[in-house]
Formats: sequence, C-alpha cells, structure tokens
Amino acid sequence: MGSQLIVGHHEAGYLNAPRFSLHPNMVRGLMRFVGGFVLFLASIALAWPAAAEAQNPAASLIHHHDATRPDYLRDLLLGGDVSIRLPPPPRGQPPAVVRGVYLNAWVFGSTRFNDLVALADSTEINAFVIDVKDGTGYFTYRSSLPLAVSIGANRELRARDTRRRLAILREHGIHPIARIVVAKDPLLAVERPHWAIQDIDGGIWRDRFGTPWVDTHRDSVWMYAADVAAEAVLMGFREVQFDYVRFPDDRPEFLARAVYPSNQANRTRRSAIRRYLNLLRERIGDLGVPFTISVFGLTTSATNDLGIGQYWDDLVTAADVVLPMVYPSHYSRGAFGFRRPNAEPYEVVRRAIEAGLRRSAEFRDAARIRPYLQSFTLGRPRYTAAEVRAQIDAVEGLGLTDWILWNASGRYPAGALRTIGGVAETASPQEVLEAVTMQRERVPVPRP
Repeated sequence: MGSQLIVGHHEAGYLNAPRFSLHPNMVRGLMRFVGGFVLFLASIALAWPAAAEAQNPAASLIHHHDATRPDYLRDLLLGGDVSIRLPPPPRGQPPAVVRGVYLNAWVFGSTRFNDLVALADSTEINAFVIDVKDGTGYFTYRSSLPLAVSIGANRELRARDTRRRLAILREHGIHPIARIVVAKDPLLAVERPHWAIQDIDGGIWRDRFGTPWVDTHRDSVWMYAADVAAEAVLMGFREVQFDYVRFPDDRPEFLARAVYPSNQANRTRRSAIRRYLNLLRERIGDLGVPFTISVFGLTTSATNDLGIGQYWDDLVTAADVVLPMVYPSHYSRGAFGFRRPNAEPYEVVRRAIEAGLRRSAEFRDAARIRPYLQSFTLGRPRYTAAEVRAQIDAVEGLGLTDWILWNASGRYPAGALRTIGGVAETASPQEVLEAVTMQRERVPVPRP
C-alpha cells in the first residue's frame, strides 16, 4: 500500500487487442486473447488446505511474518454490539455494506487464511481485499496473460489453490476484492526496461529504496492492469481495486533524476492520472464489477495533486469507490491542528473524511467513500483494539457504512469488531466457533 507521506507500450497493436467482457461471447474472446486459458482452468489441481504457511525469503513482504499464529478469537467483545450478517449479494454486485480486512498474498495462501475466515464468521467483517499482483510485480496465482508469462510473473506463486479459497469465501458469504498494483511494478520495469522510468544519466530510474517503477505515462502499463483485472474476475473475484495509480513520491533529489519517455504529449501528472483512470474504467466496464481505487489519505484535504497526480475531484468522478488511506500515523505534526495526529485516531479520521465528503458533495455522481483504516502500529502510541475501533466509530459517525482495515501481516484485533449475537460473555473461543457453526446450520448461507 502506498505511503501517504510526501517522504511512477506494449508492442504495436496491443491497444487494439480484444478486451475481456462478460457478454455471451466472452469465452471465445478470451481464448483468442490468452490462448489456452480455458484448458488452464480445467487442468488446475487444487488441494485444501495449504500444507504450511508460505515463506519465501526473497519476497519483499516476508518481514511481516513470524512463526506465531495469532488467536483471533481471544479478545472478542462478546455480548457487545451485535452485527447481523446479510446474505451475499447477487452475482456481480457488491454487498450493501462492505466492512473488510486486507490480506497480502502470502497470508491469503497460508493457514492464517483459515483464522481470518473464522474472524469474519464471528464478526461484522464481510469482505477480504486480496493481493492479485502486488508491489513486487508477481502474481498470487498462475496467470495465463501472455505478458505476465513472458516476464516471469508466475515465478513466485503465493496461493496455487486460489480458486478453492475463493470458493470457501463464497460459501462463507465473504466478498473477495482483487487488489492490483499498477505503477509500482519493478518486475515489469526490469524485464521491459523501455517501459520503465529512465534515469537522467541513462538506465532505469530507481527510487530511494532502489525500486524501479514503470513509466506512468505509458498506455500499455494501464492496459496490462486492466487485463489483470479481467483475469481476476474470471478467477472468481467480485470487485477490483487498483493501487499505486499515481506517480512516485520521493525526495526531490531523486525525483529530479526521473525521465518519462512516454510523455510525448507533455501532460501534467494530474492530467495523466485523470486520463488513465478513465481509460481503466472504460477497459473494465464490461466486467460488471465495481471499479475502485486506493489513494493517498491526504487527497481528501489537499488543494493540489501532492506531486503524484492524485487530486480528489478527479478521483471521485472517475471511480465507483475511492479508498483514501487515512492512517493517523501518516499525517505530519500539526495536521488538522493536532501536535501528534497519530495519538488522535478518532479526530484525525473524522476530519479527513469530513473534508472528502464536503468536496464530493459538489458532484452529483461522486464515488462512494470507503476509507482504509490503520490497524498497525507506527510510532507512538501502540495501536490496539481501542484505537482501531475509534477510527471505525469516526467513519460511521459521519454516516458512512464502509471501511477496510489494513495490516500488512494480516493480524487484526477482534476486540475492535462487532460480533455475531447469541454467544455468552463467558464463552470460550471453541464455544464461539461452535455457535457460529450452529447458526450457519440453522440458516444456510445462500450461494450467489
């Protein structure tokens, strides 16, 4: 997930390639485009569950994991507020209310996935945001997209049984959202260096962490993202969420070295992002799923594009849902008048969302706001269930119903969440699970 601190063409003919859609001739179009994808789906051998938690020392996300599995039921606020679970929506439609958590690809493919399903079964959580193509450029499952195959994006698969896991989510009434990182794709930048941001002295430009980015002005970078979304929907995801729909944020001395060869029209960053968001929306329009984007939290109140091309008015008029990352820890001293914004989770989130609501009110068909909330500790104080719940209360106090919790390692405090009713305060975790099981036996979960 891109930081909010201010602290980036396919070969000729690609743009005319057939688009994925869900019309009756979809299968034939798909076979022409990705050749053999149907055979690929028919030949997958899936096993449940995964034998052991996925570990890959070469992956950039591995430092988020450890050998201790959390007990998600340990601190449930049993007997507190009750959440009534609604049946899943019809196919192709999101739930009326989306309250979710983020799962990185390794978590999704590991045994921790089971714990998070249990967490959703016993609380108000009804959606998972799951990495499909993360900030490394690698896929969670084996892709059949020709570009992905040719650059080796299948070399580090995180969840080989993705379709089985998505089926489990469907059975449990959990809405699966595919997260797709766009501009921060170091694998694509390295394997297709002429697609990358270039350094003023030659070669590929890299940010201060040594990560190359693709040229945000290059049309086919966005075409690739749209194709990833189409494949994800065919895999079973019900919503697509694009992240890093922006230019790099970095120190001025690094940004001064960046050259964008594809910006032949001399577009501004803001006009480029506006153009490509509209292009993305057009390309995935036939998929029949919501078009959502995650953006810097500062966009709700900033009066410029933050140097990354993201301007609130453009964002809420392009997408169906906008997810500002309003993490209190990402606001600098003095933001909204607070000396330590991180110590004011309720007030910071409330004021950030209020700013976005005021600006969105100027547009008739503005996107739905579904903020990302901080469920991790970055600096003082330590974020517990109380701080997480304070953010949720701030959002809901403004009349919004949707939110997503973010924790890079997939650990969420159950005590911050409303629980399903019918369980005594003294119930053990095992009794909670039994109660949930009994409830589902009495009221079968409708399948879309």
